[in-house]
Amino acid sequence: MRQTLVHLPPEFAGIPVFGCGWLLITWAFLSIGFLIWLIRQHGWNAKTRGHLPVLLLMAVAIIGLKYIEEKDSLGHVVGLPIRSYGVMVLLGVLSGVWLATYRARRMGVDPDKILSLATRMFFFGFLGARLFYVIEFWDDQFAHDNLRQTLIAIVNFTEGGLVVYGSLIGALLAAWLYLRRQKLPILAVADLIAPSLLLGLAFGRIGCLLNGCCFGNVCDTPLAITFPRTSSSVQGATESPPFQFQLQSGQLHGIRVVADTGGNPVIKHIDPQSPAAAQNLNVGNRLISINGKSVTSLHEAHGVFYQLGTDVSLQTEDGKHATWSLAEFPQRTRPVHPTQIYSSIHAGLLCLFLLAYYPFRKRDGEVIALCLTIYPVSRFLLEIIRADEKLTQNLTISQLVSLLLLGIIIAVWTYVLRQPRECVFPPA
Repeated sequence: MRQTLVHLPPEFAGIPVFGCGWLLITWAFLSIGFLIWLIRQHGWNAKTRGHLPVLLLMAVAIIGLKYIEEKDSLGHVVGLPIRSYGVMVLLGVLSGVWLATYRARRMGVDPDKILSLATRMFFFGFLGARLFYVIEFWDDQFAHDNLRQTLIAIVNFTEGGLVVYGSLIGALLAAWLYLRRQKLPILAVADLIAPSLLLGLAFGRIGCLLNGCCFGNVCDTPLAITFPRTSSSVQGATESPPFQFQLQSGQLHGIRVVADTGGNPVIKHIDPQSPAAAQNLNVGNRLISINGKSVTSLHEAHGVFYQLGTDVSLQTEDGKHATWSLAEFPQRTRPVHPTQIYSSIHAGLLCLFLLAYYPFRKRDGEVIALCLTIYPVSRFLLEIIRADEKLTQNLTISQLVSLLLLGIIIAVWTYVLRQPRECVFPPA
């Protein structure tokens, strides 16, 4: 786990790098040169003027970088943090776009069309992924006391917080609108870009591993991994997501507490190797107090467990009392399934499978239909060993979306199989 790869220095030769500094000066020279080249190629017309908003947006972004520089514990600026999650997402996007344009060029398709499509899919896919995450975890991470903190939390996506299904919905909607407007064959292009979507996902899941999100349940398999207690940060140590989850759910103290159908905190699991196993506790016991503090909901139980040290005292609804102590407070999580690695390997293998199947397709739409059939099934199974997803009626939100997508894919296959047995693009 390494959330921050490096910090770019705030100054060079006494001049700021970000804000009104070296980066903005470099942008100005490059932009002027680019505009001169455009004017010589095309003249001062609508196409040339159309690049101005993009260039101005880049300038605003460069100036804005000044306000997200990190400081150390003494308040000194140490530079701009480069987050591993954001880097891997960017690598995923670039690799997916490269694969799509490479294959498009081999099939005689204009690569510029694919680039324009990729830009729209990236933008709306990102919005969909972030929106899906914000809605799912609103109460836990985004419901702050003031609007400023809420907005900062929403836009702070470089530390994690993108949901694949939200990205898929946003990207496919953007692609459908663009392809209709350009009068391009929707099913044929969808088949062309389907492997690229999976390649990008494979890189993105490695970003999840480095960030510490999308982690799995506790296990004792040889493939299990652990995460450190804190994630390195010059602004102060913060608990890593897996450690925080295991701490507030009681797993670091030997039990796991979940909510029953009424939202009350109940014991779901007792670690047989922990001191909790020697207590008079049973799975299904409903907790009414932790260390003397009354708890009536899972949220309250999480809050109390989060503050605990090595001593634990529980009282259950049926009158049981249990008290135990840990020899020392753990500095790493209990072993968990490396679900990020599983997901990355799964996405990579599915990408290779779609590439291998592409030359053998009989009609347009088969490749994207296969992708939307296999992925929900494997995602549903992977969710079983995921620990960070919220449950709704004993299913995670992603599992519910998987079931919904499988229902929709029946209609997609029905439509695809009714198409003529021919393909717009050659089977290169």
